[in-house]
Amino acid sequence: MNILDVCQHKVAMLEKNEKVQEAARQMKIHHVGDVIVVSKENGQNRPLGILTDRDIVINLVADDADLSAITVGDCMSDDLMTVRDNADIADTMKEMSRRGVRRAPVVASDGSLCGILSMDDLIEVSSNILRDMSALITREQACEELRQRPH
Repeated sequence: MNILDVCQHKVAMLEKNEKVQEAARQMKIHHVGDVIVVSKENGQNRPLGILTDRDIVINLVADDADLSAITVGDCMSDDLMTVRDNADIADTMKEMSRRGVRRAPVVASDGSLCGILSMDDLIEVSSNILRDMSALITREQACEELRQRPH
C-alpha cells in the first residue's frame, strides 16, 4: 500500500490570482479545510502552496482584512511539503509529524497534482491496520485454546 492508495483524489484548488473569498467558497463547496494553490503548466496542475481555513481566520478575519481585495497568492503558505504518489506510508507519517504538517499535496513523478493526503487519512489507515492485527491476535489465541483442550 502506498500514498496513492490512501489519499483523497478530489482536490479543491485555485490559481494564486483568485480572491480569498473564492477560496473560502471552494472549501465550503468541497467540505474541506484547505485549497491547494496551483499553477497550470502544459495542462497539468502544479502545487505552489496551500491556504487553510485556519490561515483565513487567524491571519485575515481576526485582523479585519478586506477579503475581497486579497488574493490566495498573497496569503498562501508556500513552504509546501509535497508527497510522491508512490511514497511509503510510514515514512510519510514520520516526515509529516517531524514538519508539523497536517495536509500535503500528492504529486506524480512529473510534479503534477494527483491528490491530497491528510493526517486523517493516515489515522484511518493506521487504525484499520491495528484493527486487523488485533483480530489476528484474537483468532490465534482462540486457535491456541482449542489446540490445548483435551479431546
